[in-house]
Amino acid sequence: MTTSFLIIEDNAANMELVRYLLTFSGYEVLLARDGQQGLDIALRERPDLIICDLQIPKLDGYQVLERLRSGTQDEQPIVIAVTAFSMPNDRQKVLTAGFNGYISKPIEPENFVSQIESFLPEHMRLPRPVPGD
Repeated sequence: MTTSFLIIEDNAANMELVRYLLTFSGYEVLLARDGQQGLDIALRERPDLIICDLQIPKLDGYQVLERLRSGTQDEQPIVIAVTAFSMPNDRQKVLTAGFNGYISKPIEPENFVSQIESFLPEHMRLPRPVPGD
């Protein structure tokens, strides 16, 4: 079974970049353009990891997280905030709210997949080709 990600992002360019990086690395990717759509997809599809912007329409990232965490799901998804908020106390606020991690925008394409994979259990990470093989 392939590890699946849900990207909840209202900026089309940001969404496309993250989608491209993850699909190029071999992961299954689901997309949502607002918080309500993201919540609906998360509850229906049960992705392994959710990448969620904080400032999104309908439900913001904190509201999405609160509703995901209040459900009766046996296994809670890993939820990572990816946001332009980058003040020193923003990271702590995000983690205190219950997000599993925080990545500030703009993302660094060359490091993004490995940053996201660091939140996954080892058995869910896809193998990386070794240069020269």
